[in-house]
Amino acid sequence: MTTTTATMPTLPVQLSEKDRHSILENVLAALQKRFYAPEKLNADWQAAVTRHRPIIESAATGDAFEQAMSDLLAELHASHLGFFHGTARRASSRAALSATYLADDTHYGKRWIFQDVHSGGAAAIAGIEPGNILLRVDGREIVPPEHPVFPMGKQTSVVIVDNEDKQQTVSVDVARPKGKKLHFIEPTLVESRRLENGTGYLKVAMFPGMVGVVVANQISSGIASLGDIDRLIIDLRGNTGGGIGALRVMSLLTPDKIPAGFALDRRRANANIESEKLTFPRFSRIPVSTKNLWLLALRFAPSMLAKKPIILETEGLGPKPFQGRIVLLVNRHTASAAEMIVAFARENNLAFIVGEKTAGRLLSATSVKVGNGFRLALPTGAYHTWKGAILEGTPIEPDLAVEFDWRTRRGGGDLQLEYAIEPPRRTSTIKAS
Repeated sequence: MTTTTATMPTLPVQLSEKDRHSILENVLAALQKRFYAPEKLNADWQAAVTRHRPIIESAATGDAFEQAMSDLLAELHASHLGFFHGTARRASSRAALSATYLADDTHYGKRWIFQDVHSGGAAAIAGIEPGNILLRVDGREIVPPEHPVFPMGKQTSVVIVDNEDKQQTVSVDVARPKGKKLHFIEPTLVESRRLENGTGYLKVAMFPGMVGVVVANQISSGIASLGDIDRLIIDLRGNTGGGIGALRVMSLLTPDKIPAGFALDRRRANANIESEKLTFPRFSRIPVSTKNLWLLALRFAPSMLAKKPIILETEGLGPKPFQGRIVLLVNRHTASAAEMIVAFARENNLAFIVGEKTAGRLLSATSVKVGNGFRLALPTGAYHTWKGAILEGTPIEPDLAVEFDWRTRRGGGDLQLEYAIEPPRRTSTIKAS
């Protein structure tokens, strides 16, 4: 979790000791009732609660209370877990800027270096590029392991070292008003272009929306725009997931209807469901229009009310010339729904995977109110592949490991893409220089 500092926007929250105690108890009760892995709420967790309780209940400010709660939740070592106030006006770069980064040694010491910068996102609009080195945010030095945090709803001054090794100050619009709410500037969801020798390139930045009608249609349009290709590179680097729109990418990998996986909540987490899963309903078609979503709601409402898992199954889009000659590009930031694609490809031998190992963050989650405007985001189910693999905490290793070489990227090169276009005949590891 990010360390709160005096330069960040503070939470306008006044809490009594009774309030802090009540919120903590509500958080513990919600975890006990809904946390996907009840076995983690063991004696070690209870000891952690005992250790953190005095700090939480004596926190002097709303920010200190939020940080103390976040420190406690970190003891569960689970993704999709967080604690925040409804009036929060700050966000990480991954969410706010549509950008990711990694830490490494530079001429400026240990620094964050931008790795993925999605076109159309706030960072890209500001002129930030992969390989740029982050120095300061709103005048404050940012040194790993501290992560930068960006105030929402206003311009943020960011000092970078650009790819010509010059310091630049850029202004980033982290979020813009939309009605009464703030929202992030959504990046360009899908990009496509033809490469040489009949190879197509499709990049998907994220999968917004629960059903993903918009992104699924854009994926299909992107493929159609490539024309006659017999090889395809699908770039999922920096794709931190989203919803069921990922099913459209899975469906490009195979002409057939193949079960991909499902999420299990805590009631079924440790149950033997091999025979039962054959009776689970199957979601195997993303509608072409949001106007048809009511039909889906009608179809799956009984299963959802009964909290019955729903199988994701590929759409059976038919044969494509590039099937059997697909490369998936992934990295350490490929997560959630994007990892579902990678796992499906690996399990069914449908694509060659190039890049870095994935994030290993794949849980279904929700958020609940816990008092005084605070909310707890918590994972309520773990994704299982059809053959039973659980991805949470288990990054997927690529077939060809190619590390992100930020120095080469600063010079305009993209080694990971180069090896996706022309992979060596033998599987190996390509390390950054």
